Amino acid sequence: MDLTEHCISTEDLAIGDFLCVKRDQVRLPNGSVSQREYVTHPGAVVIVPLLSNGNIVLERQFRYPLHQVFIELPAGKIDANESTLQTGQRELLEETGYQAKDWVKLGEQHPCIGYSNEVIHIYLARDLTEGLCHRDDDESLEVFELALTDAITLIQQGEITDSKTIVALFLTEKYIKQNG
Repeated sequence: MDLTEHCISTEDLAIGDFLCVKRDQVRLPNGSVSQREYVTHPGAVVIVPLLSNGNIVLERQFRYPLHQVFIELPAGKIDANESTLQTGQRELLEETGYQAKDWVKLGEQHPCIGYSNEVIHIYLARDLTEGLCHRDDDESLEVFELALTDAITLIQQGEITDSKTIVALFLTEKYIKQNG
């Protein structure tokens, strides 16, 4: 069964620095016409920095849309002409000051399939070296470390609610159980 919807026309409703809100007229599989509103996003990378002591590097960061501080993994949007690995390496250094010698791609996720084309690539970063962070001028965050088991407990207690962080930590837990 072909479930594909085909674009008839598209219009930009709002254009920002890196997000765009669009409205498309689409032909449905049954031949009817409908509309779809969605946000385009350049994609992002989330990094699970695993320290030699087994702890994970996390961040506390205020997120304006929800007006609260969240516990998250380091992450950031993909810049033009940048590979996902380059994004991960850049964001890890910028936000935490760490560099990693070993990178493993754990997967990817589509966090908002009903209204965005965003893809988040998930990397495990190991063999870390600590250095100086190079945060953007508009970036304020607190970096800390926590055992993976404690981070999983915070998910279960509702203290970590960021979806990219939850998915990445569970994939890391599974990877470590399978690969040591």
